[in-house]
Amino acid sequence: MKVTQTEVDGALLIELDVWRDARGRFAETFQVERYAASGLDATFVQDDFSFSTGNVLRGLHYQVKRPQGHLVTVLRGRVFDVGLDLRAGSPTFGQTVGRVLDAEGPQQLYLPPGLAHGFCVLSEETEIHYKCTDIYQPGDEAGVLWSDPDLAIAWPIEGPVLSDKDTAWPRLRDVPPERLPHI
Repeated sequence: MKVTQTEVDGALLIELDVWRDARGRFAETFQVERYAASGLDATFVQDDFSFSTGNVLRGLHYQVKRPQGHLVTVLRGRVFDVGLDLRAGSPTFGQTVGRVLDAEGPQQLYLPPGLAHGFCVLSEETEIHYKCTDIYQPGDEAGVLWSDPDLAIAWPIEGPVLSDKDTAWPRLRDVPPERLPHI
């Protein structure tokens, strides 16, 4: 396993060891002691699964009072996965990290609490698993507009399929400080 710090403070790219043979492949996607020794010493309390069809874009989502860190793994397909640093006082506040993740690699992206998360689907379908450092709290969710021109995220799709909610989030500069993650 190889762990690399990305351009956003605390966000890590993890390249998994994969064992392949005529039957298929095997990869260990999490082991608490090995991940802690590699610099990812997070406690995960919830696992989520997402299925999306091609050209779907989800995000950029976060929780205000109970921010979640995410360890993202693509199980099937291919995505462009993005984290936006919303941590007040962070040296990389307002910066993004974006990586193509696919099931063949496989790689993981760890986004620490206080980063908004989003992704777009680059394959016909995709299945994503992510471990979370806090419980999802209905009513605590917030977001930043995926197409905020100030962020200049180079989403590699055109005309994405979006939820009504994801088209209505504010630009980052319009998010009041009290609506940023409480870290």
